[in-house]
Amino acid sequence: MLKMLMLIKREIYDHIAYFLGAIIFSMIIVIITLSATHRSDNHDAPELAVALSFPVIIILIIGFTSMGISQMYADKNKRISAFLLTLPVTRGRILAARIITGILAIVTLFVPLIITTIILYGLLVPPVPVIKGMIFDIFATIILTAIACYCIGLQTGWMTGRILPPLAGLILTFIFASIILIKGFWPQVWLLLIIFIIASVVRIRQKFMKTPL
Repeated sequence: MLKMLMLIKREIYDHIAYFLGAIIFSMIIVIITLSATHRSDNHDAPELAVALSFPVIIILIIGFTSMGISQMYADKNKRISAFLLTLPVTRGRILAARIITGILAIVTLFVPLIITTIILYGLLVPPVPVIKGMIFDIFATIILTAIACYCIGLQTGWMTGRILPPLAGLILTFIFASIILIKGFWPQVWLLLIIFIIASVVRIRQKFMKTPL
């Protein structure tokens, strides 16, 4: 457990810029939410705030793709894993620490917004199950999409060259996010996202275990 914590700490330190970005943009989204709520005279304030936050959230989803690319690209070019393997750790732990770090960055972004929305919902909106369920559906879809895009980044980060990995990652992210937005925020979409995430993690693990470091 201590070795895993040390690996996670190292990953956070190496990619601290993404955590700082998540904190800053999380605060921006919270401010947008509070501002929209303050100016709204109807009971749709929390949903309106979430809708107004979409452009920022889309930018951040792209950021999570970039984080995945950065983790794998830096590992490949700086031979970070090759160095870590000289220590008493396994490839599986290195990869697990890397993925956990990415998920922690996603949590860092969305938890403040979720807490803010729940508080505003309790203060301003009558207990309508439909509205509450809709807010849950939106957040669940966005978070799963962020994880899926992060997985895209992890996969494309192995590509050779400096331009191809980010270009391929961003193109795939835009296509994937567009499909999700077209499909909507429904449990069927969650199933698609979960299947994609699981398949991506399996593929990433297979490639990470077999690729020379």
